[in-house]
Formats: sequence, structure tokens, C-alpha cells
Amino acid sequence: MIKWINTRFWASVARLILRNRIIILTLVIGMTVFLGYQWKNMRFSYTEANLLPDNHPVNIEYNKFLDIFGEEGNLIILAVKDSTLFTTEKFNAWNRLSKKFNAKPEVSAVISTENLKKLVKDEENQRFALDNLVKGEIKTQEQVDEIRDELFKNLPFYKSLLFNDEGTIRTAVYLDKEIVNTIVRKDFIYDEILPIIAEFEEETGLDLRVSGMPYIRTLNSQNIVDEIGLFIGAALLITSLIFFFFFRSFRATFISMVVVIIGVMWAFGILGLLHYEITVLTALIPPLIIVIGIPNCIFFINKYQQEIKKHGNQAKSLQRVISKIGNATLMTNVTTAAGFATFIITESKLLKEFGIVASINIIAIFILSLLIIPIIYSFMALPKQKHLNHLNKRWIGAFVGWMEHTVRHHRFAVYITSVALLVLSIIGIYQIRISGSLIEDMPQRADFFKDIRFFEKEFDGIMPLEILIDTKRKNGVTRLSTLKRMDKFEELIVETPELSQPMSVVSLAKYSRQAYFGGLAKNYTLPTSNENNWILAYAGKSKSETNLLTSFVDSTGRYARITTFMKDIGTDKMERIEENLRAKIDNTFKDKYDVTLTGKALVFLKGTKYLVDNLIMSLSLAIFLISLFMAYLFRSFRMILVSLVPNLLPLLITAGMMGFLGVPIKPSTILVFSIAFGISVDDTIHFLAKYRQELRSSNWKIRKSVYAALRETGVSMFYTSIVLFFGFSVFMISSFGGTVALGGLVSATLLFAMLANLLLLPSLLLSLERSIANKRTVKEPNFRILPEKVNRKLSELSKRKDKKE
Repeated sequence: MIKWINTRFWASVARLILRNRIIILTLVIGMTVFLGYQWKNMRFSYTEANLLPDNHPVNIEYNKFLDIFGEEGNLIILAVKDSTLFTTEKFNAWNRLSKKFNAKPEVSAVISTENLKKLVKDEENQRFALDNLVKGEIKTQEQVDEIRDELFKNLPFYKSLLFNDEGTIRTAVYLDKEIVNTIVRKDFIYDEILPIIAEFEEETGLDLRVSGMPYIRTLNSQNIVDEIGLFIGAALLITSLIFFFFFRSFRATFISMVVVIIGVMWAFGILGLLHYEITVLTALIPPLIIVIGIPNCIFFINKYQQEIKKHGNQAKSLQRVISKIGNATLMTNVTTAAGFATFIITESKLLKEFGIVASINIIAIFILSLLIIPIIYSFMALPKQKHLNHLNKRWIGAFVGWMEHTVRHHRFAVYITSVALLVLSIIGIYQIRISGSLIEDMPQRADFFKDIRFFEKEFDGIMPLEILIDTKRKNGVTRLSTLKRMDKFEELIVETPELSQPMSVVSLAKYSRQAYFGGLAKNYTLPTSNENNWILAYAGKSKSETNLLTSFVDSTGRYARITTFMKDIGTDKMERIEENLRAKIDNTFKDKYDVTLTGKALVFLKGTKYLVDNLIMSLSLAIFLISLFMAYLFRSFRMILVSLVPNLLPLLITAGMMGFLGVPIKPSTILVFSIAFGISVDDTIHFLAKYRQELRSSNWKIRKSVYAALRETGVSMFYTSIVLFFGFSVFMISSFGGTVALGGLVSATLLFAMLANLLLLPSLLLSLERSIANKRTVKEPNFRILPEKVNRKLSELSKRKDKKE
């Protein structure tokens, strides 16, 4: 009954499409216009990718920190490492540079040599005051030398913030926290900061280095935007060239391009309709739709041309294309969509949005293929003989013959090779490492990435790591016991080569003692108990503008922060550092304080770990869902197990390759497995569908059915696999390391999957024919290619329709 319903359903779909061509085309155009109008809602992400769910403890702790101290990622750093900076002309230019930034409304504060404040003791009023290091325009070299000596010898408080021991000078520009995560940040950096920097470099001849999270995020986001067009253009070019090489038909190539271009327009429209941001992941969806949509076109057009060559009846051919290919292609697109949809179960907003949009668009590109290709061909003349010649290409025949010969005579070699690859893959899997770096996937040839490496070398990193200390009492931060504990904890940070010099209220307390006792650098230490009381009395009488506590302590004096910066290191090192810090926290602060490790570096690390932990779950779900499809289609548990083998083996091979090639598991490469599995299983469905049809028509002759299915589906599987291979290879032109790895790994996986489905799968069917392929264990599939009797009925309906017309 189900089979008859399926048959009648697809026969009805064929009639519906071909009898309502104008209406359907009008609806497609209308939907395209509507979704094109939704482009206005598209927006690009101006925040870092947060891979953790909102209710994750790490996010909760991070948001608590932001509530107390505000946005941490608002610092842009400028630096020069050049001894000629300390000449009159260039030093004045350096100071003028900071004045220009300070005059901008988007900047909340600038700390530089131009406005650097020295903390001094005002004995008359018994308070601290601030004195300018630089007073007006510098006129002589002696003044420059004096300022330089004062900075490097007597102001250790500003070390690592404004200078280092190697003579590198920095300026810290703090953006208004309200604009950090908005488009205003991008406009300010491109319209104001970059021109000012270019002007300074031209004026002085100095190489100005720029970094900081707002600056990096802005330039990195722009790279993502620039690559969207590059990917779409490259994907269209490579897939159209391969398509034309196979079919040698401008008409077929044009139709396919129309389908995928409309699919891309729909992809952008759906992003806008759902009000999702364009991120490093969602930016991949439009080219993905091109790469996945072309195989649909290959199956539909290849079948149409086969039917035309067989009997030359256009109406009959188009009906058979819809009725024979529609169901199988629907199932393959559903399995592909299922591979992407598994990301929806993760609680990561970034992955969830990617999974939703990708799965919707995969079904959409199937619908477009099903509607547009038969309708456009129905308005065109029959293909000429030259357009059908590709069906008889000798090299294709030789390839199919080689596959059949291998399966027929060398199955043992296929098994030995598969086992050997499996063993090597398992060895490689044990060598895989996990990476959780914020900057690892950034374009390494970009100038801003080179500047990142410069700051890592000179100042030990740019990724903020924050330690939030809750003293549990008002003004608890100013207690000497608290300061001593913090100072003891900071010793571990200083001893950790991957972390920068920490900044906190401890440094300010040391600076206060230095100022109290004459400003000598040797007095830059924590005060004693008695000294602390005197110094606090001075600090309490100081004017609000001289109070430097606000960056390190909250308004109540209860919370303090220690800020350090981390180098770009692997996840294993980050975890080791975290363990050491937590051990030191437990030992130093005990139960009297609540101490929290947070910051963007730690959030990203935990996000990567979260994804890795969910990888097995999402991949298992993909396998489970696709197994359900297999059970529905073939109704045989043994067949499900056999069909999974050639699809799981390529995933293991790819994982082994990652281990041997040193490609880590990270947010970008973690997508490979679910995507590749969802796509590669399509070949299995096509092969087994044809195999089941041949079983029935050959009266359950196993060998004959396997070879017939191999000859029938081998060409289309080869075509689609080549298109997918080169289509995903397009991502390897990216400047982002993660996108390059994603493209290369998916391409390799799909190539292995093609070989596994064309060699290993038929070999298994032949070797296990007695146990899996007989009438007792194999039930009729829930979908099948329509029998000839139904096709005759469709043909008769077509002839009646033609007569009426």
C-alpha cells in the first residue's frame, strides 16, 4: 500500500509540475523577490563567536565580570620599536598622535607618554596629586632623554602597559564601551584610526604596530565579508567548468547555474528573514548551497538526457525525471540536511543558527532543482546528439569497467586496503590535538596578524585573561591582607612565560608607596601595615580625577580584578595554565574570597572543549537519523549495518589524516564529520536504491543486480563526487586557516567516500549475499524507481495531454 501511495504521489507531483509551469515559475520568482527584499535585514556580527550556551557557568561568570567592570575588549594598542622615536621631531609626532585619538568622541581614554601622569605626594595638603610627565611641546633632545630616563627607570607602574625592557613604546586607546560591539566601531576604525595611522607612518617613517581585540575583530570580520563574494564566485566558476566538462552543453550548464544562483539568493534571504548575523560559519552557507545544489542538477539532467536518448519523447522524459529521480533525490537531500541539522541540538547559538539555515537551504535547493529543471527543459527543444555524446564517453566506460573488474576479481584486495587504512587511521586519531585559540584561524598573511605576533613577542600576548576577586565585604580590596594575597598570586602569573605582566590594584598600591616615599623606583613595593594606613589617608583626600582605582576596583571596594594577557597557545597548555592558576587560587585565597577565572581567552577555550564534547553526540545523532532513513527506505537492519561501513570508514580515515598532518580539532574542523557523513551517504542511497530495483527485476539474482547497479549509478556518483570534491576545495583559497582545513578535509572525506561506495559497498554485498540479500531478510523498499507499467501509464497521460493541447 505504501509503495502504491509513493508511486501515485510522485506521478501526481510530475503532473502537477508540468501542467502548472507558468504558475510555478511565477511563484518561484515571487519567492525570490520576497527573500531578496529580506537582504536588508542581514547584518554582520560585531562580537566574538561565543560557542557556549548562554546559561553555561563560564558565560554566567563572564557576564558577572562585565556587569561589574564593563566591556573588557575595548583596548586598542599602538606600538613602535625604533630607537629613533626618541628624537625631538618623532617624539613630538608620537605625542600628537595620541592627542588626535583623545579628541575623538568614540574614545573614552588614551594613556600615552603625551598625557602620562606621575603620582606625586602633596605634603601641604596631605594627599596625592598627578603631575604630567610631558609638559607641552618638546624643544630639545635633552628633554626627550630626560623623559625617556624617567619613564624607563622610575615608573615601573607603567611597565608592560606603555613600555618594555627592549625599548618598545606603546599607546593605549580605550574605546567607548557602548560602541565596542556595534557597527560604529567598524566605521571608526576604518574612517578614523587607519587614516591617522597611515598619516603618522608617512610623516615619521616609523613602522607603527596596531593590535587589541576591537581592532583585530574589525579587520578579521571584514576579511570574512570579503571572502563571501570570493567563495561564491569561485564555487560558481569551478562547478560550472566541471559541469560543462562532463555534459558539454552550454544549455545544461546555464540551467544549473540558474538553479544554484537562485539558491544563493534564497540563502541570503533566509538569513535576513530569520534576522541571523553573518558569522564565520553562516558565511559558508551560500557557497555550500552551490556545491550541494550542482549534484542535484547532475542527477536530474543526466536522467533527462538518458531518457531522451532512450526514446526521444520529451514529455515522457520529463515525467520520468520527476517521478524516478524526485524521491531518491529528496531522500539524499534529507540525509544531507540531517547532517547539518545535528548542530541544532547543541546549545551553542553560533552552531544552532548555522544548522538551521544550512538544513533549510538544502531542502530549498532540492525544491528549486525539482521545479526549475523540468520546467525550463519543457520550454526548450530536445537536446541534440552532441549533447548526449557524454553518455558514451570511453573514459567513463573504462572507469566503470575498472570498478566492476575490481569488485568482481579483487574483493580481497579491497578488504585488505580498507583494513590497512583503518589501522593507520586509528594510529593517527591518537595523535590528534585540540585547539582553542582565538587567533589561530585568522589570516596569517594579513598585516594585523603579523602585528599580533609582534605584540606576543614584545608584551606576551593580546588575549585578555581576567581574575575577578570578591572580598565579600565593602572596601575589602584595600585591606593589606587582600593586597598581599593578590601580590602572592601575581607572582605565579609573572613566572608563567605564556602570560604577560599583570595589572591590578596591587600595582597601584606599590606606586602609591613609591610616591609617598619620594618617587624612587626602589620603593615600588607593597606598604607595611602602618604605611598602608598613612597611604590610605592620603588616597582618601585625593581629588577624584587623581583616583586611579576605577579600572581595578569597583565603586564599593568589594571587587578587584587582575588583568593579564595570554599568548596564542594550544589548548593543552591553556588547560595546564588554568590548573596551575586554580591551584594557586585555592592555596592563596582559600575560602575567605570568591575568585573567578574569566576573560575572552578562557571563554573561547571552554567553548572549544564544549564543542568537542558535543561532537560525538551530534555525529551519533546524524548516524542515528540517517540509519532511520535507511530503515524506512530498505527495511532491513542488516542492510543498515552494511551501508554504514563505507560511510564511517572515510570519517575515520579523515580523523587519522588530521592526526598525521597535525590538523587540530577546533571549531572549524569539528564541522567536517557531520557535514561529510550527511553528504557521503547520498551515494549509498542512490546505489542501494538501484540495487534493490535490480534485485526485484532480476528475480533476486545478487551478482547481476550488484553489477547492474554499479554500471547504472557509477557515472552519476563519479560526476557528483568530483563536483563535490572540487567544490569544497574552493574553501582552500581562504585566508582563514580553519576554512582551509574544513575545505580540504571535507573534500578528502568525500573522495574516500566515493571510492568506498563504489568498491567496498558492492564488495560487501557480494561477499555477504547469503546473509543480507534474500527475500526472507530483505523486504521491499519504501521507495523505488517506478516500474515500466507505471511509466507507460504516465506516457499515455502525456499523450492525452498533448492531444488536448
